[in-house]
Amino acid sequence: MFHPYYDQALKAFLSGVAAADPAVAVCKALPSFDQAPTLIAVGKAAVSMARAAQSVLGDLPEVLVVTNPENASDLPGAQVFAAAHPIPDQIGLKAGQTVIAALQRASAAQRPVLCLISGGGSALLPAPIVGISLQDKIDLNALLLASGANIEVMNLIRQQLSLLKGGGMLSYASPSPVTSLILSDVIGDDLRVVASGLTVSPIGTRLQACSELKALGLWGQTNAAVKTALERPEEIIDLPVTKNILIGSNVLSLVAMGKEIPEATIHKMPLVGDVSQAAARVAAAGPGIHLFGGETTVRLTGTGRGGRNQELALRVALLAEYQNWQGRWLYLQAGTDGRDGPTDAAGGVVCEASVSAMSSVGIDPNQLLANNDAYSALQAAKALLITGGTGTNVADLGVLIRA
Repeated sequence: MFHPYYDQALKAFLSGVAAADPAVAVCKALPSFDQAPTLIAVGKAAVSMARAAQSVLGDLPEVLVVTNPENASDLPGAQVFAAAHPIPDQIGLKAGQTVIAALQRASAAQRPVLCLISGGGSALLPAPIVGISLQDKIDLNALLLASGANIEVMNLIRQQLSLLKGGGMLSYASPSPVTSLILSDVIGDDLRVVASGLTVSPIGTRLQACSELKALGLWGQTNAAVKTALERPEEIIDLPVTKNILIGSNVLSLVAMGKEIPEATIHKMPLVGDVSQAAARVAAAGPGIHLFGGETTVRLTGTGRGGRNQELALRVALLAEYQNWQGRWLYLQAGTDGRDGPTDAAGGVVCEASVSAMSSVGIDPNQLLANNDAYSALQAAKALLITGGTGTNVADLGVLIRA
C-alpha cells in the first residue's frame, strides 16, 4: 500500500512486535540451574525461546518444542512438533503424550524442568482426559471459537478436559522443581489463562465450565462425552510450588510503540470484547495518532474468511465512511504473531480510499462483513497486512493516524 502514513504506522507496529522478542526476553530472565534441566517449550514463540535457552544453558538432557507450522524450524538437540492451531490435531496429541513422558522421566530423575510458554499452547498441546477423544476436543474448540467467547472463558472450559492444562504439567513433574518463563498473549496477563495455564492453577471448576457453556448457548451442541466429563464431581489437587515468571506482554509492546511515536496517545484501556464495540471506540478516538492494544472477539455467523483484526480494520473503514471523515487517515490493526485467524494475513491496513476501492471492483464490504469475510473485502482493496510468522505472540496492536 502507498499512503503517506503507512510507513510510520508499520514501523510503530513492528516496534511493538520487536519489544516482545522472545529470545531477548528469555536471555534476560533465564535463571541459573545447579543441574541441567529438561526443557519444554510450548506456543507460537517456542522455537526462538528454546533456541535462546539452549544458547545460554548448553547441552540439555531433553528438549521438546511444540509450536505451529508457520513458526516451526529445525532445532539441533530438540524434538520439534509442528502442531495445528487454532484447532488441535494428531501431531499436537502426539506432542502431549511425549511431553507427559518427558515430565515423568524428569520426575523419576528428580531433574529440574524449565518451561518456556507462549500463546497458542491451548490448541497446540491437546492431552484429553480419560473418556474424551481428540475429536471431542476438536469439536468443542470449533464451537468455542465460533461463539465469540473470550479467551478466559474458552480456556476455563478447556482446562477441565486436559491432563496438562490448569497446572497439569506440575503434577507430572513433581517432585522436580519447575520454572516457567511466560510470554503473555492475554490481556491483563492472568497467567492461568496463557496457554491454559500449563504450570499455573486452574481458572475455575467443572461446574463453572458447565455454566459458561450454558450461558454461551452451547450446552445443547456439546457432545455427551464432554458433558459427562464436566458433570463429574470436582477433584481437589494440591499442585506443587513453581516459579512462574512473566517476560513479555501486550502492555510492554504498547509502551514500545509509544516510544517509537512519542507524540501519540496510548490508549491504556485495551480493545476487548465484541469487535463491533472495539471498532466504535477506535472511530471515536478523533484526529491525531492513537495506539491500541488488546484482543477482541468475533461471533461467527457466516462462512467467509478472516480474523478479528481484519474484521476490526474493515469495521473502522466502514465507520469512517459512514461518519464522513475528512482528510487523510490510516488504521493498521494486526496480530503480533503474524497470523490473524485461519488466513495468511496478520491483519489489515485501511485508509480513506479503502471502501471506494472495494466498491470499484464490485465488492460490497457490508455484505462480506455479514458473512465474516473481511479477508476478501480487504484483499480487494489491497489492504491486507501480511508479515509472515513473527515468532512471538502478545495479542494484537493497532495504530490510527488521522489528520
